[in-house]
Amino acid sequence: MLLKDPYDRPVTNLRISLTSRCNLRCIYCHAEGEVAPEREMTTEEIAEILQAGGRFGMRSVKFTGGEPMLRSDLPEIIAAVPGGIESSLTTNGTLLAPVAHDLSDAGLSRVNISLDSLRRDRYRRITGRDMLDDVLAGIDASLDAGLTPIKLNVVVLRGINEDEIEDFMAYVRNKRDLILQLIELMDFNNCKDHGDVSELEKDLAARSKTIITRRMHHRKKYCLDGAEVEVVRPLHNTEFCAFCNRLRVTSDGKLKPCLMRHDNHVDIRGAHGKDLEDKFREAVARRAPFFT
Repeated sequence: MLLKDPYDRPVTNLRISLTSRCNLRCIYCHAEGEVAPEREMTTEEIAEILQAGGRFGMRSVKFTGGEPMLRSDLPEIIAAVPGGIESSLTTNGTLLAPVAHDLSDAGLSRVNISLDSLRRDRYRRITGRDMLDDVLAGIDASLDAGLTPIKLNVVVLRGINEDEIEDFMAYVRNKRDLILQLIELMDFNNCKDHGDVSELEKDLAARSKTIITRRMHHRKKYCLDGAEVEVVRPLHNTEFCAFCNRLRVTSDGKLKPCLMRHDNHVDIRGAHGKDLEDKFREAVARRAPFFT
């Protein structure tokens, strides 16, 4: 049975944070508002959440963090995704190369990989670690393992990486399985390095031969000179909210109806069967657009 919230928005996507831990220290990180929990969800608890999502007709699940690849049981979690639900993973890519094929074999469909600079010194400045080569190796391994299309997540940072946009487009150009995703920085963690995404999007639109409007969020995909580029603008974006189909799960076992709010979570720790399903319904009933 498909879930719909009070604003008639269907909920068809689960986004599950597997951990708040990370091996990087990115200057803009907001960790989706999470603090380190006393206990992360177990493999079995996550599997039960996935089964409940399947009963509600969820079509896709994205595993996030923190850095989800710090979970040693990640292949088992992916293997627990019910048939008919597409699974994807958002990762910083630093640990991906050795296990990309294992994750594909477990059933993972595709990956989003964070890549905020193609220059080693800048990458180290942004993330706190000198691991750019590991990320690039992870991208290559994911292409080889068929975890595609790969979206490369670039947070646009004013005065830091704005001048690399053309370099990023060159990196994905004429590579059908790579999509560049330029992300507007959210105002978290006292990081104020907001790039001028609105002007950037106008420039992309003017230069694009083809512009495709995606169904979810009405987000636009710009196709220019063999490169596919999407711009993600969650800040003050009414369409981002109007078309939201996601229900988030925190790493300590709470349903999170809205990315931008932390006061309406539904605790599902210890919930099973009908009780767990009722908590899903309660969380969906609490959903409301943050931007209107």
